[in-house]
Amino acid sequence: MPKEIKRVLVRTAGAIFVVLGILGLALPFLQGILFLAIGLILLSVASSRTRKWIESHTARLPKFHALVQKTEKWITNNIGTVDGDENQSDFDPGK
Repeated sequence: MPKEIKRVLVRTAGAIFVVLGILGLALPFLQGILFLAIGLILLSVASSRTRKWIESHTARLPKFHALVQKTEKWITNNIGTVDGDENQSDFDPGK
């Protein structure tokens, strides 16, 4: 599958999960935090700006930061790279 199509699909899925997460914060039958986390991780795989934002906000919580990096690495291994940046020097999911 072409990288552009993957990026659009991942960003769309991420946006849908973020919207469901926001709705889930108000509605009792949706798990808001879970949907927000899934959506933000999907968006971080497709966007270096989102990835940097998540890294800056999870750096204070080392266990959570490691979990986010592990999840990003798992998603990248399963669907391949979708980020438009060819040089991902500041993102190292193996650390």
